[in-house]
Amino acid sequence: MAPIPRLRDYTGPALLSYGFRPFFLFGSLYAGLAILAWLPMFYGELELSTVFAPRDWHIHEMLYGYLPAVITGFLLTAVPNWTGRMPLQGRPLLVLVLTWGAGRIAVTTSAWTGWEAAAVVDNAFLLLVAAVLGREIIKGRNWRNLKVLIALGVLTAGNIVFHIEAHVLGAADYGVRFGIAATMMLIMLVGGRIIPSFTRNWLVRENPGRLPASFGRFDIVSMIAAGAAFLAWIAAPDRSVTGAALIAAGVLQAARLARWAGERTWRDRLVVILHVGYAFVPLGFVLTGLASLELLSTGAGIHAWTGGAMGIMTLAVMSRASLGHTGRALAATAAVQAIYLLLVAAALARICAAIHPAWSGTLLHVAGGAWAAAFVGFTLAYWAVFTRPRVTA
Repeated sequence: MAPIPRLRDYTGPALLSYGFRPFFLFGSLYAGLAILAWLPMFYGELELSTVFAPRDWHIHEMLYGYLPAVITGFLLTAVPNWTGRMPLQGRPLLVLVLTWGAGRIAVTTSAWTGWEAAAVVDNAFLLLVAAVLGREIIKGRNWRNLKVLIALGVLTAGNIVFHIEAHVLGAADYGVRFGIAATMMLIMLVGGRIIPSFTRNWLVRENPGRLPASFGRFDIVSMIAAGAAFLAWIAAPDRSVTGAALIAAGVLQAARLARWAGERTWRDRLVVILHVGYAFVPLGFVLTGLASLELLSTGAGIHAWTGGAMGIMTLAVMSRASLGHTGRALAATAAVQAIYLLLVAAALARICAAIHPAWSGTLLHVAGGAWAAAFVGFTLAYWAVFTRPRVTA
């Protein structure tokens, strides 16, 4: 995302001056605190007043709670650049933030309010975001970026399916796979644009030589293969043909990542972490493919995608974009580098917990503790970035 070219005269809290500020801040804080609640829930030491089973609450609040907050923060900051229009600020932005927060409360207290009310309040956020962004894109006549509404529509549909499925069947399965597939396709699409771009910019300036391959036919083929594999996985996750499709998609995504020259960016932690995060995309495909072939448990691949790709990629984008949009130097401090290491450790520990059930108790605590420390640590490290005015030279 390039810096926003202009702003309205704004005298309110800095937190509400850009879309990324409140959503990156509160979304990250929620991601850390939700995991701290999830561990005692998993072991039966804590019970929330939600109609969701503990597993479903955990999955839902990561897929349809945390991730939509980050996606919204990203889009509210990117759309003004695409359209040339003013960004959402002040009270309208506060309304969106409060609507997101109301969804988290509604889901967690749905045993009191009823599942229907929780579903309505929860989905109101994504619908409201789609309406706001749609208005801005249409008024800015930026027709080619109307596709972001498709992504939001898919997420909303997945969330609706999740609520209905959990109520009717007692557990969500299609809603989970739907949400994972939609988010991973978005990560592959956005990652395929920003990772080579940031890598190229840094290499040209700091380490001349081999540059990332430009977006082309190979990327399109790999995305089509990934989409087809996800469709098969959503519909029939236990079929051998699904397993083969997932593994093939993983190989293509690994080759795609190798074309981006990530091994040449080790000196820039803000760039290399994007490559590390994306590496969990092909890993998730391969592990989930092996699960479809009944060679591995399903949790390994799912957590490679969710804890690895989604967790690391979103935090990497947040940490970089927040610095750039507040006038700060694009450099990862020692604290931020430690946060990156914690998140990578959390993802690997959670994957290993699924692969080695005998070690799962210890590894789950390691994964949960490292994840919570990473996201709570990020909110503390970036508190001033989100709550103070833009730095001016």
